[in-house]
Amino acid sequence: MPGIDETRQFVPLTIAVLTVSDTREMADDKSGATLAERIKAAGHNVHERAIVPDDVEAIRAQMKAWIAAPAVDVIITTGGTGFTGRDVTPEAVEPLFEKKMEGFATLFLMVSHAKIGTSAIQTRATAGVAGATYIFCLPGSPGACRDAWDEILVHQLDYRYRPCNFVEIMPRLDEHLRRPKAKGATA
Repeated sequence: MPGIDETRQFVPLTIAVLTVSDTREMADDKSGATLAERIKAAGHNVHERAIVPDDVEAIRAQMKAWIAAPAVDVIITTGGTGFTGRDVTPEAVEPLFEKKMEGFATLFLMVSHAKIGTSAIQTRATAGVAGATYIFCLPGSPGACRDAWDEILVHQLDYRYRPCNFVEIMPRLDEHLRRPKAKGATA
């Protein structure tokens, strides 16, 4: 059965939260606040919260800065995953992925369908890995952020979660970068 193995020690991660919106400011960013609250309540650290407009270059610039930051383990975005003309988060972020996480989009769709029915089809939530950093792009609603965190991310970002989780494979995310020189060795 999946669940928390209390014999394992919790490993706090450092997570950056990016809100993509032309209209939000920190004072009224409910989705970003929802994520930050849940991240802290789970025992992780919020590296930084930022808001950028629905603009491919602005999104990419912030993402690249956080991907390059050694302290950042995970980036979670909220907003810009729909179908309107201004929704460009997947277009901005997916080219940065070294590996796309197809299963996240599928699982998020299943969780969303259970909550909002066929309206779940209106999301283009996506996830992947870039520069040994996990990236999750969520819709811009507090409900979607709650669902993604509570039903998926809180578990997969907890080292104690069994049978497996993202934290335990973090040391190997960049092994392909070491392979030519050290043939995969870490020491």
